Amino acid sequence: MPKKIIIIITVVIIIGLAIAGYFYWQKPKLTPEEQALQKAGEAAEKITESATQGTLPSMDIKTNPLGTAQDINPADQANPFKNIKTNPFR
Repeated sequence: MPKKIIIIITVVIIIGLAIAGYFYWQKPKLTPEEQALQKAGEAAEKITESATQGTLPSMDIKTNPLGTAQDINPADQANPFKNIKTNPFR
């Protein structure tokens, strides 16, 4: 019985390695032009990141410019009798 288990585990591992190898070698290879384009894109991202570093203000939740704005919603002022309680069963 233990010999069958070892054989089954070995076969499963070999099949898994074969599948992984197949997908590894089927991965498309980049041409030198595509590699140069990819490197140029990465370089542009690094340059942009370093150029904008320190120029934008830090966004803090506590510094909301609209935090002290007045509430001018006209729907709040539409009903002048909103504090009156009525009993609908009377």
